Amino acid sequence: MIAERPSRKTFRIRLDEMVSEIRNDIISGRRQIGDFLPSERTLGEMFRLSNKSVRAGLDILVQEGLIEKIPKVGNRVKGLPDDKAIPVRFGYYTTLVGEADMANLISSFHKEYPHIRVTPIPIASGDSVQHYLEAGLLDVCTLNYNDFRLLADNGGLDLLEGLPENPDIYGYLTTAFTRGGQVLVQPFVFSPVVLCYNRQHFRERRIHEPDSSWTWDHLQRVATELAVPNVRLGFYFYAGSNNRWPVFLLQSGMSLPGSDEARNVSVCGSPWMDGLALCKRLITSQRIYQVFDSEADAEELFAQGKTSIIMTTYFRLNELKKADIDYDIAPLPHFRNPKTLLHAIGLSLNVKSKQKDAARQFIDFLLSFRSQLLIRQRTLSIPSLIQAAEWTGKEIMRRPSRFHLYREIVPTFCWYTDLGMSLFTMQSVLREAKLYWAGLETEESVCRKIEQIVNARNAAV
Repeated sequence: MIAERPSRKTFRIRLDEMVSEIRNDIISGRRQIGDFLPSERTLGEMFRLSNKSVRAGLDILVQEGLIEKIPKVGNRVKGLPDDKAIPVRFGYYTTLVGEADMANLISSFHKEYPHIRVTPIPIASGDSVQHYLEAGLLDVCTLNYNDFRLLADNGGLDLLEGLPENPDIYGYLTTAFTRGGQVLVQPFVFSPVVLCYNRQHFRERRIHEPDSSWTWDHLQRVATELAVPNVRLGFYFYAGSNNRWPVFLLQSGMSLPGSDEARNVSVCGSPWMDGLALCKRLITSQRIYQVFDSEADAEELFAQGKTSIIMTTYFRLNELKKADIDYDIAPLPHFRNPKTLLHAIGLSLNVKSKQKDAARQFIDFLLSFRSQLLIRQRTLSIPSLIQAAEWTGKEIMRRPSRFHLYREIVPTFCWYTDLGMSLFTMQSVLREAKLYWAGLETEESVCRKIEQIVNARNAAV
C-alpha cells in the first residue's frame, strides 16, 4: 500500500513548528548568542521537512534578526534586536544598590539573557508598593516583610503570583512569605538586628568584647566606661525606627491575644511597659535623642568613631565597607528573653504582568547560586540561598570575623508580627511611646493610651 502523501497543510504546520521552536529557544536563552543551529539536514530529519523547506524556514529567522548565515559553516544565533527584547519592569528598594550590588546583578543578567531587557524602577521609602502592583507598573518587585504584611492587611495578596517553593532557601524565610500553602514572595536577602562594636575602643578600656551573656544593664555599664565627653558616645541606636524599637517588646515575652480577646488587654504594669521603660533608659543615657532623627545616623556616627557600640543589621553594615575601623558584631543583649528582630527582602511576581515567563527567569537568576554568591562576596548582606550564605573561601572584601553569627542566633529570630500587632497598630503605639521617651507623657498616661490603641485595633494580624 502506498503511503498517503502529506498534505500542504500538514507540511505548513511542521514548518511553523520548526520556526517557532527555534525562535522560542533563542528568546528563552536556551540557545545562546554565538551557538550554531543543527545542520539543515538534521533539522529536516527532526521536523520531517525537505532541505528546501528548512532553508525557507531559516530565511524567516534571518529576516527577524535572530540568526545569521555563515557561508560554508552554518547558521549562527545572532540574538534578539534591542527593539524586540522582552521588557521586564523591576521595582526595587533603592537601598539594594548597596545592600545587594543590584546594578551588577542586572548587568550580569543582561549578558546571560540578552533577549530580556530589565528596566529598574526605584521604589523610595514610604512609596506604596500596592499602588505600583495595582496599576500594572511592575512585573517583578522587591518586597520586604513589613510591606508584605501591609499588603496582606490591605487585602492585596491577590496581586502576587504564586511561586514554587525553593528547598535551598532558609525555611524560616520562606514560611514568612507563604499564605494558604502558596509561596507568594521568594526570599532574596535577610538580616537579624545585632550589635556592632569598635574593637579598638574596647581594647583601650581593657573591656571584654560582647557575647550572648550580656544584658542591657551590662551594656549600659560598659557604654558608660567607653564614652568620652565631647568625643564619643558609648552606645547609640535610633529608637524611632520600626526596624529597631520592637526588639524591646519582643524581649519582654508578651504578645497581644487574638482579635476576639483584644478588648481586655492590660498594658499598665505589663512586660511591655518594662520594655518601653528600658528603651527610655537607653535613650536618656544617649542624651542626643532630639538631635539625631534617622536610622542611618547610627552607622555614620560609628564610621566617624563617635560611638563605640550601635544597634544595626547586616544590611546597614554595608555603610561601613570603606570605614577604616576594626569592628565586629555580637548578639543583642537581653532583659528577659534573648530575642532579636528579623528583616527580610524578597522577590515577587505581579499577577498582572504580561511578561511572566521573562519575569520568572529574572527571579530565578537573582536566586541562582551564582547571583547569591555574588551578594555574599561583594556585600555584607546575607543571601537567602543556604549554600551561598554559608559559603567559605577567600574573601575579596573586609568583613566582621563573626560574620556567620546569624547561624548561632537563629532560635532568637522573631518577626514584628510575633507581637500580635499589625504594622498600623505598631506605628500608633510608637507615636505614643515617643512622647513617653521624650518626657512629655508619664508612664501611667502612656500605658493607658497604648491600651486604648491595642484594644480598639481593627487590623489584627
